[in-house]
Amino acid sequence: MRFVYADNAATTPVSPKVVEAIIPYMTEHYGNPSSLYEVGQVAHKAVEKARQQVADALGADSKEIFFTSGGSEADNWAIRGAAALGAKKGKKHLITSKFEHHAVLHTMAALEKEGFTVTYLDVYENGIVRPEDVEKAITDETCLVTIMYANNEIGTVQPIAEIGKICRDKGVLFHTDAVQAVGHIRIDVKEQNIDMLSLSGHKFHATKGIGALYCKKGLRLPNLIEGGAQESGRRAGTENVPGIVGLGVAITDMCEHLEENAKKVSALRDRLFEGASKISHSRINGDTEHRLPGNFSMCFEGVEGESLLLMLDFKGVCASSGSACTSGSLDPSHVLLSIGLKHEVAHGSLRLSISENNTEEDVDYILEVLPPIIDRLRSMSPLWDHILEEEKELN
Repeated sequence: MRFVYADNAATTPVSPKVVEAIIPYMTEHYGNPSSLYEVGQVAHKAVEKARQQVADALGADSKEIFFTSGGSEADNWAIRGAAALGAKKGKKHLITSKFEHHAVLHTMAALEKEGFTVTYLDVYENGIVRPEDVEKAITDETCLVTIMYANNEIGTVQPIAEIGKICRDKGVLFHTDAVQAVGHIRIDVKEQNIDMLSLSGHKFHATKGIGALYCKKGLRLPNLIEGGAQESGRRAGTENVPGIVGLGVAITDMCEHLEENAKKVSALRDRLFEGASKISHSRINGDTEHRLPGNFSMCFEGVEGESLLLMLDFKGVCASSGSACTSGSLDPSHVLLSIGLKHEVAHGSLRLSISENNTEEDVDYILEVLPPIIDRLRSMSPLWDHILEEEKELN
């Protein structure tokens, strides 16, 4: 049986280059970067090299990069920090979209309990936030707009530069959760008017447990963790040197091969769409043009997503019905509901996320095993019988 890993949006395998780069920082160069002796200073220089690598990948300055444990932490720091700054000026209104990652949505919900008001923008059937909606939602009380760069479930890429310009013109801070985009799409924080940006290494072949927050020079967020001078005194705690080194290597490697990877991966994605669209009562989720190169998201009526994933796993295919962070939930995806899908349709969702490591043979294997699985699940589904009955009545 063939094994196909097609859930790279959940996490990616650590690249051989990253593994090779980080091992010395667990065996030879294991010093604390805050130490003055040589083994510590070697570690310190490695951390600063990686900081520059991340900055270069984003068009930023190295002093604007702060290492975190991952994207969720970076999201929380940016949003809560901006909210605190806004509250000092009497501004307690925030703007986001309805289909953000839960790291953003749950933070917003927590802030609402603390007296902030939040506007949740529509994303429409194509899964795209409209810049004019952002502009209309901004008031004199707005302290932050946070819109994800690319959606983690349906892969739609947002008009970040346009939204950023609106925020810049209005004097409102703009944050983007770019966890799914970094390493896969060209990003320039200066050109795109981004004040803060979150990223996570394990989405582009670095290790889990390492991420970063870009924070524009001159923007002083409240400290995230007190207790030490690390990260310019703003996030205390001994640095995760191997993770940081790996992050720098991974982001540099991905950006150097970004165009060729995108070309290959988008071709595989389109091959998947073409084949899967031949299955009756199927639909592509989100805009087909403005989306991540490797994102495939479709719904199949009369199918229960969890069963679909289990049967694909039985055939050696690793897939998802949406975000890995909520894969244990039986509730339909909030992302799919936000683009107007009915509950019974959203339940039949399938997300495949392709990387440059996948092949045409992988795609062809998926397209070989997927239709029979859907046929089998539909043959056992009362919902599918109901759908067919309704069609007969209409005809």
